[in-house]
Amino acid sequence: MDKIVAVDPGRDKCGLAVLDGQGEIILHKIIAAEKLEEAVRELWQREQPDRLVIGDGTTSRQAIARLKKILPELTVETVDEYRTTDEAKLLYWTLNPPAGLKKFLPVTMLTPPGPVDDLAAVVLGRRFLRRK
Repeated sequence: MDKIVAVDPGRDKCGLAVLDGQGEIILHKIIAAEKLEEAVRELWQREQPDRLVIGDGTTSRQAIARLKKILPELTVETVDEYRTTDEAKLLYWTLNPPAGLKKFLPVTMLTPPGPVDDLAAVVLGRRFLRRK
């Protein structure tokens, strides 16, 4: 498997990530939920991934239906979303190690400065890759 696109679907915003076959991050970003189709179509054309991975949460069925409408050939795999936000927060601190006095605190006590939906998509993609 060369690349996957991973989506953490949400009502207002979605996390998107592109990972290589080893789970290394190629791209990650947060988009408005209404821009999902446009963003996935662009990534699909540019990155030429093998498949799309999406979290199985509340809005996933709607998101899958919307994406299948614009990309009927899409191969979609759902992944369990349980505790992805917690894992995404830990991943944030791995990618952005705390500085100053914060580096003396356990990262489980720290809060990232913004949303981590993009990193939740990374977590979902890596979960999928571990299953394969």
